[in-house]
Amino acid sequence: MKIRLFAMALMLAGCATDPAPHVQMSLADQALTQAKAAGVDEQNDAFRRALKHYELAYKNMLEQDFKRARMLAEKAELEARVAELQTLKDKDQAYLKVLVGDIARIREALEAKQ
Repeated sequence: MKIRLFAMALMLAGCATDPAPHVQMSLADQALTQAKAAGVDEQNDAFRRALKHYELAYKNMLEQDFKRARMLAEKAELEARVAELQTLKDKDQAYLKVLVGDIARIREALEAKQ
Protein backbone atom coordinates (compact mmCIF):
# COMPACT_ATOMS: atom_id res chain seq x y z
CA MET A 1 0.00 0.00 0.00
CA LYS A 2 2.79 2.43 0.91
CA ILE A 3 4.57 1.65 -2.36
CA ARG A 4 1.39 2.32 -4.34
CA LEU A 5 0.87 5.69 -2.58
CA PHE A 6 4.52 6.59 -3.13
CA ALA A 7 4.23 5.71 -6.85
CA MET A 8 1.08 7.80 -7.18
CA ALA A 9 2.77 10.73 -5.44
CA LEU A 10 5.71 10.48 -7.86
CA MET A 11 3.36 10.41 -10.83
CA LEU A 12 1.49 13.48 -9.60
CA ALA A 13 4.73 15.31 -8.93
CA GLY A 14 5.88 14.45 -12.43
CA CYS A 15 2.67 15.87 -13.91
CA ALA A 16 3.06 19.06 -11.93
CA THR A 17 6.44 19.94 -13.42
CA ASP A 18 6.68 21.86 -16.66
CA PRO A 19 8.18 20.09 -19.66
CA ALA A 20 11.31 21.56 -21.21
CA PRO A 21 10.28 24.32 -23.65
CA HIS A 22 12.22 23.02 -26.66
CA VAL A 23 9.63 24.35 -29.12
CA GLN A 24 9.64 27.83 -27.61
CA MET A 25 13.45 27.91 -27.61
CA SER A 26 13.47 26.85 -31.25
CA LEU A 27 10.92 29.52 -32.19
CA ALA A 28 12.94 32.18 -30.37
CA ASP A 29 16.10 31.05 -32.16
CA GLN A 30 14.32 31.19 -35.52
CA ALA A 31 12.95 34.67 -34.78
CA LEU A 32 16.43 35.91 -33.89
CA THR A 33 17.84 34.40 -37.09
CA GLN A 34 15.07 35.95 -39.21
CA ALA A 35 15.61 39.33 -37.58
CA LYS A 36 19.32 39.21 -38.44
CA ALA A 37 18.48 38.12 -42.01
CA ALA A 38 16.11 41.10 -42.31
CA GLY A 39 19.02 43.38 -41.47
CA VAL A 40 18.26 44.21 -37.85
CA ASP A 41 21.05 46.25 -36.32
CA GLU A 42 22.41 44.59 -33.20
CA GLN A 43 22.10 47.96 -31.45
CA ASN A 44 18.32 47.81 -31.89
CA ASP A 45 16.83 47.91 -28.38
CA ALA A 46 14.21 45.25 -29.07
CA PHE A 47 16.85 42.95 -30.56
CA ARG A 48 19.14 43.42 -27.56
CA ARG A 49 16.22 42.59 -25.24
CA ALA A 50 15.48 39.52 -27.34
CA LEU A 51 19.07 38.32 -27.02
CA LYS A 52 19.05 38.94 -23.29
CA HIS A 53 15.78 37.03 -22.84
CA TYR A 54 17.09 34.17 -25.00
CA GLU A 55 20.31 33.90 -23.02
CA LEU A 56 18.38 33.89 -19.75
CA ALA A 57 15.97 31.29 -21.13
CA TYR A 58 18.91 29.08 -22.04
CA LYS A 59 20.38 29.52 -18.55
CA ASN A 60 17.02 28.60 -17.02
CA MET A 61 16.82 25.53 -19.26
CA LEU A 62 20.17 24.37 -17.89
CA GLU A 63 18.90 24.98 -14.36
CA GLN A 64 15.72 23.06 -15.27
CA ASP A 65 13.50 26.02 -14.40
CA PHE A 66 11.36 25.22 -17.41
CA LYS A 67 8.47 27.52 -16.56
CA ARG A 68 10.73 30.57 -16.45
CA ALA A 69 12.67 29.36 -19.49
CA ARG A 70 9.41 29.10 -21.47
CA MET A 71 8.33 32.60 -20.47
CA LEU A 72 11.72 34.07 -21.37
CA ALA A 73 11.86 32.21 -24.69
CA GLU A 74 8.44 33.57 -25.60
CA LYS A 75 9.56 37.08 -24.69
CA ALA A 76 12.70 36.61 -26.78
CA GLU A 77 10.64 35.55 -29.79
CA LEU A 78 8.30 38.52 -29.46
CA GLU A 79 11.12 41.04 -29.03
CA ALA A 80 12.95 39.60 -32.06
CA ARG A 81 9.76 39.91 -34.13
CA VAL A 82 9.35 43.53 -32.97
CA ALA A 83 12.94 44.30 -33.98
CA GLU A 84 12.40 42.70 -37.38
CA LEU A 85 9.17 44.62 -37.98
CA GLN A 86 10.79 47.91 -36.94
CA THR A 87 13.63 47.32 -39.38
CA LEU A 88 11.30 46.35 -42.22
CA LYS A 89 9.15 49.41 -41.54
CA ASP A 90 12.20 51.66 -41.64
CA LYS A 91 13.36 50.08 -44.91
CA ASP A 92 9.88 50.47 -46.41
CA GLN A 93 9.75 54.13 -45.39
CA ALA A 94 13.17 54.77 -46.93
CA TYR A 95 12.09 53.02 -50.14
CA LEU A 96 8.85 55.01 -50.20
CA LYS A 97 10.85 58.22 -49.85
CA VAL A 98 12.95 57.25 -52.86
CA LEU A 99 9.82 56.43 -54.88
CA VAL A 100 8.21 59.76 -54.01
CA GLY A 101 11.38 61.51 -55.14
CA ASP A 102 11.42 59.54 -58.40
CA ILE A 103 7.76 60.38 -59.06
CA ALA A 104 8.45 64.07 -58.43
CA ARG A 105 11.36 64.03 -60.92
CA ILE A 106 9.22 62.25 -63.55
CA ARG A 107 6.45 64.83 -63.08
CA GLU A 108 8.95 67.66 -63.45
CA ALA A 109 10.34 66.08 -66.62
CA LEU A 110 6.84 65.62 -68.06
CA GLU A 111 5.85 69.20 -67.21
CA ALA A 112 9.06 70.51 -68.81
CA LYS A 113 8.22 68.71 -72.08
CA GLN A 114 4.75 70.25 -72.31
